[in-house]
Amino acid sequence: MEQKPPFPPFTKETALQKIQGAEDGWNSKDPNKVALAYTVDSEWRNRDTFVNGREEIIKFLSNKWENELDYKLKKEYWAHTDNRIAVRFEYEYRNKENQWFRAYGNENWEFNEHGLMQRRFASINDLAIDESERKFK
Repeated sequence: MEQKPPFPPFTKETALQKIQGAEDGWNSKDPNKVALAYTVDSEWRNRDTFVNGREEIIKFLSNKWENELDYKLKKEYWAHTDNRIAVRFEYEYRNKENQWFRAYGNENWEFNEHGLMQRRFASINDLAIDESERKFK
């Protein structure tokens, strides 16, 4: 049985651990590694895209990091309950034309009893920035 500690029900401390783990995973830009944090049938909404299952997650993330260059993410605790965590985040990247962006958003996460994320809903907005405005280097 696949497991990804810490497990629900979450305390603030274990929610913070889960958030840091997610931030570290996404900053690795390794779609296969990141996908292991999700259930095999995980459901996502990412902006206007709906993703279902690990294979689609890997494809989605591979495409994302081929187009979002120099990606750097920071997540922040917002709230939690038994098996759910809410975060706010921002990340920066540049596109292939060297235009920099900062993306802002919120995510709602739901975990199964084994600590794998089974649902992820993300609302995200992008803002074009100058390279001199970058926060994350």
